[in-house]
Amino acid sequence: MRSYAIGDIHGHPEKLRMAHDLIAADRARTGDVESPVIHLGDLTDRGPDSRGVIDILIEGIDGGAPWSVILGNHDRMFARFLDDPNWHDPCLREDLDWLNPRLGGDTTLESYGIAPVAGRDPREVHREALEAVPQAHRAFLAALPLHVERGPVLYVHAGIRPGVALDQQTEDDLVWIRKGWLEDTSDHGPLVVHGHTALEAPRHFGNRVDLDGGAAYGRPLAAAVIEGRDVFLLTTEGRELMRPDPD
Repeated sequence: MRSYAIGDIHGHPEKLRMAHDLIAADRARTGDVESPVIHLGDLTDRGPDSRGVIDILIEGIDGGAPWSVILGNHDRMFARFLDDPNWHDPCLREDLDWLNPRLGGDTTLESYGIAPVAGRDPREVHREALEAVPQAHRAFLAALPLHVERGPVLYVHAGIRPGVALDQQTEDDLVWIRKGWLEDTSDHGPLVVHGHTALEAPRHFGNRVDLDGGAAYGRPLAAAVIEGRDVFLLTTEGRELMRPDPD
């Protein structure tokens, strides 16, 4: 059973197109036109064109592309801000909010034509956002699943709470978890393929694979193909097997 996966995009449509091109090249080599492409969330924030990313994904899915998109914590913050500008993500430090440049919500709104938000009243920004963000984008974000299961692989944005059944996992953990997850080496049953925690390059940890290679910070956007439990990074030269780290 084959699937493709793409890491955290963070507002970089040109990197997303390059990742899709790598997948198209792999499909051409294998003759595969049906295996799904699973985008691991964090479509938005930090990069220059979050709107463009969502446009690409909506257009592709509406056109029949076998794509799935998982909700990331940044996507959740964007959607919840549109619902309520006073909402504060419970997993976020009290001194931070989505409009803070460290989170990147300001760049997301600028991609919709909203003036820089620094020093402005969030209620005013919210009113402008409601006018600028298409309803189709809000509906798209609202419908994103928290995970995708496919054969022996579980795809999720951040990870899972070890030892907790999948149907008992909380949304907070699925889109935000790090502590208690990243250091866990136990067998989770399925191989967990996730993003959220940016690395210098994608890594295979044996029980999980982190495909967030830091596209938000100037590095390439990772695309991979998963066959059974074997994971291959896609490069311009072809497939590169990801071997579990020895440590």
